[in-house]
Amino acid sequence: MTGNEWLAIGMVGGFFGFLVLGVPVAISLAISGFAFGILGFGTGLFNLLPARIYGVVTNYTLLALPLFIFMGVMLEKSKLAEELIDVIGHAMGRLRGGMGLAIVIVGVLMGASSGVVGATVVTVGLLSLQPLINRGYNKGVACGVICASGTLGQIIPPSLVLILLADILGESVGTLFAAAMVPGLILAGMLALYLVILGIFKPDMVPAIPQDERDALATRDLMLKIAKVVLPPLALVFAVLGSIVGGIAAPTEAASMGALGALLLALFTGRLDFGVMRDVLRDTLITSAMVFFILICAQPFGLAFRGLGGEGLVHAMFEWVPGGDMGNLLFMMAVIFVLGFFLEWIEISYIALPMFLPVFINSGIDMAWLAILVAM
Repeated sequence: MTGNEWLAIGMVGGFFGFLVLGVPVAISLAISGFAFGILGFGTGLFNLLPARIYGVVTNYTLLALPLFIFMGVMLEKSKLAEELIDVIGHAMGRLRGGMGLAIVIVGVLMGASSGVVGATVVTVGLLSLQPLINRGYNKGVACGVICASGTLGQIIPPSLVLILLADILGESVGTLFAAAMVPGLILAGMLALYLVILGIFKPDMVPAIPQDERDALATRDLMLKIAKVVLPPLALVFAVLGSIVGGIAAPTEAASMGALGALLLALFTGRLDFGVMRDVLRDTLITSAMVFFILICAQPFGLAFRGLGGEGLVHAMFEWVPGGDMGNLLFMMAVIFVLGFFLEWIEISYIALPMFLPVFINSGIDMAWLAILVAM
C-alpha cells in the first residue's frame, strides 16, 4: 500500500473520530476531506471543488427536495396528520391492533408526502404514543410501530432518498419512484400483518379501541370524516406520484404542484394562518439547508478520497469477497446496514455508495434495482 492509500484510510477513520466527538456530520466531512487531501496533494487537488459545488447547488432535480419537504411539513404543521391518525384509528377500531394499523397507514401517507424520516417519526410519535399507551398498548410495540412506520418515508415515493439516489446513479427519478412502489407497499403490508398476527395471539398487547369510545362516533359521521380528512391527502399523493411515474411532469414540477396542493389543502380546511405558515417555512428552510450543506461538504471528502486512491482500495476489498456479484451485493448491504447505526442516509448515499458503484457498474448490475436495495 502507498502512503496516499494509508491517508485515505486515515481520512475515513478521522471522519468517524470527529463523529464520536460530537462534531456535526457536515463539518466532519469537510475537515477530514480538506486535512487529508492537503496532506496528500497540497491545495492543487481542490481546484475542482468550485465546479463540483456549483453542480450541486444548480442541479435542477435537487430543486424537488425543498418542495417535497415543504409539502410534508405543511401536512404536519396544519394538524392534518393528527386527524388522519384519529379518523383511521376509529375506522379500524373494532380490530385488535387497529390503532397501530392506522399509524402504519399514516406513516405511508406521510412518507409519501415528505420523505423526511425524522419529521415523520417525531410527528407520529408526538401525536400517537400517549394515546396508544392510554388505550393499553404495550410500550415496546407502540414505540416500534411508530419508528418502523416513520422509516417508510425512505422507500415510499416521493422519497428524498430516491431523488438523491437517482442523481448519484444516473437513473430517472420516475423510474426509481415506479420501482419503489411495490417493495415499499410490501414492507408496509408486512408491518400491518405483524400487528394483525399480534392481535390474534397476544391481544392484550394491542387491544381494540374501547366500545364506548367507538359508539360515541356514529358510522355516518365517521364516513364523512374519512371523506373529508383521508381522501384529500390521498388524492394529493396520487396526483404527485401519478404525474411523475406517468411522465406527465418532471419531479421538480410535480413537487411544486404537491407543495401548492398541500398549501391549498391547509387553506380550505381552515388550518392555515400566519403562525402555521411561519413554522412551515422555518422548518422547510432548516431541513433543506441541512441537506444541501451536507451535500456541499461531502464534495471535498469525495475528491480527497478518490485522489488518495481510496477507490482502488475499495475495489481490492471487493476482490476478497467470495460469491461473485451476489457476494459483492450482500457485502455492500451489510456495510450499509452497519453504517446506518452511525450515519444518516444522506452521508451513506453521497459518501459510501459512490465508493462501491464502480464495482457494480463494471459487473453490469441494473442501477435501478441497486438503488431500491440501498433504499430498503
